[in-house]
Amino acid sequence: MSDLFTVLHNKNIVIPDNIREVLSECKGYTLYNTTEELSEAATNGKNNDEFEVKYDIPGKGMYVEAVVQRVKNGISANYTEAYMRRRDPETMVIADNEPTDKNRFIDKYGYAFSGLQAETFDWLKQQDLAVFFYFAGRKNIGSLGIAIAPANAAFFALGLSMLQEMVAVDELRQDAAIKSVIFVAPVFRHTHFDGKQVVVHNRTESIHELYAYNLYPGPSAKKGLYGVMLTQAEKEGWIIAHCSAVQSISPYDNVTTFMHEGASGGGKSEMHQHIIREPDGRVLLGRSTVTSEERYITIPRFCAFNSVADDMAFCHPSVQKKDGKLRIIDAENSWFVRVDSVKQYGDDPSLEKITINPTSPLLFLNIETQPGSTALIWNHIQDEPGKSCPNPRVIIPRKAVPNVVDNPVSVDIRSFGLRAPICTKEDPSYGIAGLFHILPPALAWLWRLVAPRGHNNPSIVSSGGMQSEGVGSYWPFATGKRIPHANMLLKQITATPRTTFTLVPNQHIGVWAVGFKPQLLMREYLTRRGAARLKEDQYQPARCPLLGYELNYLTIEGSKIPSRFLKVYSQPEVGVEGYDEGAEILQAFFKAELQQFLKTELLHTGKRIIDACLSNASIDSYNEIVPMSFEYEYCFNRIEDYEHISETNGF
Repeated sequence: MSDLFTVLHNKNIVIPDNIREVLSECKGYTLYNTTEELSEAATNGKNNDEFEVKYDIPGKGMYVEAVVQRVKNGISANYTEAYMRRRDPETMVIADNEPTDKNRFIDKYGYAFSGLQAETFDWLKQQDLAVFFYFAGRKNIGSLGIAIAPANAAFFALGLSMLQEMVAVDELRQDAAIKSVIFVAPVFRHTHFDGKQVVVHNRTESIHELYAYNLYPGPSAKKGLYGVMLTQAEKEGWIIAHCSAVQSISPYDNVTTFMHEGASGGGKSEMHQHIIREPDGRVLLGRSTVTSEERYITIPRFCAFNSVADDMAFCHPSVQKKDGKLRIIDAENSWFVRVDSVKQYGDDPSLEKITINPTSPLLFLNIETQPGSTALIWNHIQDEPGKSCPNPRVIIPRKAVPNVVDNPVSVDIRSFGLRAPICTKEDPSYGIAGLFHILPPALAWLWRLVAPRGHNNPSIVSSGGMQSEGVGSYWPFATGKRIPHANMLLKQITATPRTTFTLVPNQHIGVWAVGFKPQLLMREYLTRRGAARLKEDQYQPARCPLLGYELNYLTIEGSKIPSRFLKVYSQPEVGVEGYDEGAEILQAFFKAELQQFLKTELLHTGKRIIDACLSNASIDSYNEIVPMSFEYEYCFNRIEDYEHISETNGF
């Protein structure tokens, strides 16, 4: 044990006292330096094909949290509870007294965290532990951390070591500062939290402590450490976007970069998917949920694309250029890919190839496997007989993704995904968005404040109705105050006038089931247009102003998209009556959610935009506050013109 402390001492790396105490007094610990070592440990040794992760729970006896199996293409872990297979959005609590708009531990549970913290350390001291160092971030943007978990939960440690770049002890830099720690103690969800997922953030002066009281990586190893990075970014005044990104290349060699944001289930991972053809070569556009009619289009040749980011991207000052476009770089070392849309062989050949024959062991979650078998991403475990888990996952190192873009990219199209339910005149809903809409910058900002979580979310435990994911759609993971993030987003949007904003639904357009085709077809169409302007007769203000501009017509490689997919009110099952009622639902939701942003700290321009929404403003009113253009390359003759407009609006 002293070897670790000696190495750290020789490198002049200070280890916090509570971490030193846990490691000095624990039953024993193993220091890991590679993901391959953790992969071997996941089943308690590479010669074991199956291992139960279990703990002695007072009052319950031995309780199995997960069953881990060694498969040919990596490690497969399945939780014994359906609840543990999705992220609970209410996991985060704040234990410190730093500024926050989130639930504080003492307010939620009625007692100070210090007592539970001491119990946590006492429990960890009784365990054999797995320990390793990680870098939360990429490309020197982020900070060094240390993970401490029970040794029998090595599968969880494996997932963490893949998501955040693992740092071998010998590779630690001289004078490096440990800025975060994650303590993993799953038994306490049973003893203290009624079986619920809980992640406690404790921001001290020198280190951000994370206490993970569950073994699902989503709320802790991924989103918890996203919160650690967001805390740093908030202090420094920049944003870590909740997004995916691809560079799309048209058959005519146009290159267009898409950045797709949205709440969980909003289509971020799906932006990396290829469009699947039917056996006869056509593309299924949608299927009517009323008549079962199917509508197809023909696209002779698809665009190619290179992946950039899957779920989060740094908008760090060091990668920006003063050219009017937002620039981003991937913030992750591996991608936590949801594969619920892959239901059978052939649904996503590219992803299937990567996961069946990986270059290094992968971690599969919620995938049905047998020891020694090959984990197949379409074999989703069942939550109950006849009901598949909606959140099957696989962790894929970004280095395993073919042609992945490793450098900063300039964003041409910044889209926002809305998970939309069926809308009819008899049962109206907010599912009134067409194939895609163009948003003025002011409306793009409003959508990022409200960030609707939407219909039938597969990623998290939810009631299924419309809820807000919060500012930036990353708010569930942030520890601080929402107004600073709202202001940063507004400044970012107004500073990047050459990036065009769109809104795109998934799942449904009115009564038509469309899956994620809208965003994929948007990618195809806008890549082909390149820097060209939309024709003046091609768009008009949407009937619902919150949807910006709707399209009058759209043709992709000679295939016309029917107007029912562009203007939902043209569907006879919806009509103007159903559309307008759906618009009222959407407007009421926005008005309710925006009230919390009307604070004195909000920028003047932001208040003007919110006031416009609250007064049912037209799209012209939004454009008067923050102008826009339909030209992708230049929204103004000179970027300086836009800077002058920003100054006159209160920046």
